[in-house]
Amino acid sequence: MAVHDQTQRNPLLDEALGHGGPIVVFDKVNLAFDEKVILREVSFTLQTGHTKIFLGASGAGKSTILRLMLGLLKPDAGEIFVNGERVDNMSEDQLMAVRADLGMVFQEGALFDSLTVRENVGYKLYEELHWPLDEADARVEETLGFIGLGEFINRMPSELSGGQRRRVAIARAMAAKPRILLYDEPTTGLDPITALTVDEEIIKLRDLEGVSSILVTHQLRDAFFVAEHTARRDGNELVFEKAEGRKADEAEFIMLKEGLISFEGNASELREAAAKDPYIQAFLS
Repeated sequence: MAVHDQTQRNPLLDEALGHGGPIVVFDKVNLAFDEKVILREVSFTLQTGHTKIFLGASGAGKSTILRLMLGLLKPDAGEIFVNGERVDNMSEDQLMAVRADLGMVFQEGALFDSLTVRENVGYKLYEELHWPLDEADARVEETLGFIGLGEFINRMPSELSGGQRRRVAIARAMAAKPRILLYDEPTTGLDPITALTVDEEIIKLRDLEGVSSILVTHQLRDAFFVAEHTARRDGNELVFEKAEGRKADEAEFIMLKEGLISFEGNASELREAAAKDPYIQAFLS
């Protein structure tokens, strides 16, 4: 990590970047395109193994957060750290190492239509990381087994349902064992029952694999389900249940309004805030 002038550093940032600190840190991040302000003084942290869920109207800056983390955009001001490395001032070559520990799930799944499920899930392993073929194949099979689609390994994307394609996209994102997964509207366009299967995969990865996650969504039903449920194994069975105690506080919502964070807190706090804030109330209604 680069050395910075400690006299100018926000002391909260020093604490956040200490041993055992958050896996993602945004500190006073600003971004504008010409006269249009996208983000203003945005600061938040993501703890390892936790979830941040970004809500807000279209154009509020939700997906921009993901692009900044990936280094696809550079902020006008502020600092961004991923896995303790400052990424906002990195070159493209330096960013490649950071992106290796990030998995991205796009809104439409974005699978390669001409490749099989096996080839889609293993694409990064085969083409970018150059894993030995037997190791890559074993990891692909393990990953598809985890999401319950092992029997579809030799199918083409066109032979899958919409929900299956999204789950394959999640498998592809997790194949290289990233510590952070980014989800950009992963359930948009899916019916409620199918969307639930995608929500459960997000929860499984967080609670059983320890993956940290950032979820951008307009789908309130899915956002609250991910925030308020947990997954555990009971023998050979997988159980999803309501999160209780400290576990219920590990998933936090961030509401963006005109580039500013207008709310940050857990699901219960969000509901309470809606009673006092007309913007949040209108969004949740």
